Amino acid sequence: MRYFRRVSRIGTLLLLTIGLAACGGATYNPTVFPYELDQEHMAQLKVKTVVIAHVNLGAPSRSYLEKEAPRIDGMVATYLKNEGYKVVPQREFTQHWNTAVRAYGDPVDPTTGRMNMNTFIQIMQSVRDQLRETTDVDAIVFTDLLESEVPFSSGLQRVARWHGVTRKPSMQGPGSGVSTDFDWNQGAAVASLQISIYDMELKRLFASVGGLDVTDAIDARSSGGRFVRRRNILESDSFVNEGIALALHPFVEMEKWPGNP
Repeated sequence: MRYFRRVSRIGTLLLLTIGLAACGGATYNPTVFPYELDQEHMAQLKVKTVVIAHVNLGAPSRSYLEKEAPRIDGMVATYLKNEGYKVVPQREFTQHWNTAVRAYGDPVDPTTGRMNMNTFIQIMQSVRDQLRETTDVDAIVFTDLLESEVPFSSGLQRVARWHGVTRKPSMQGPGSGVSTDFDWNQGAAVASLQISIYDMELKRLFASVGGLDVTDAIDARSSGGRFVRRRNILESDSFVNEGIALALHPFVEMEKWPGNP
């Protein structure tokens, strides 16, 4: 009986150890983006009021992601409001941007998608000046939807990890299973949210990236196995909200941030 109790206690300790390790593994994600935060300037500025730009800080997003941009911007605005920030309507930025574009020209070449940074800076300076006159905005928030490729992991649990998130593959088409010939080493397209925040001197205060969702699905109709673009892009609000929380941390502290080992 004494031997049994000893074995039982050892078994319990092992289970607790395994359980704690599992919890730690579920929390920590080594793919979190190494955010940039100007803490000293942030402490002096004390940002309270922001406006979300309707344009990217970088090159335009892919067209199918750009269609989701207004919804994502609305969710970012809601997230910031819930954290106590005042979010000025986006139309304030859009109106001043359109006026400046008429004066300086479109900074994006429609044929190549390349950004003319000199023109972009001129427009932003004009927009900044107008926002100062018409609003009490402290900072401008840019929300770029990015796309990259990552492979799914090997083993029984096929998952993709990038920018702090973990996602499983999805199927698309009439089939129900994945071909044994499917090449899991091929990259699947994934979307992320890049958030950059600038003060009214156009100095960067914060920048980070949070993963959103896989934009490819396994084509069930393909005998050899391939990825195709999903019909419904970024349809999961919970996934999007997770990406927003990641992209804004620690400008807004994320509960259970997965970057803590």
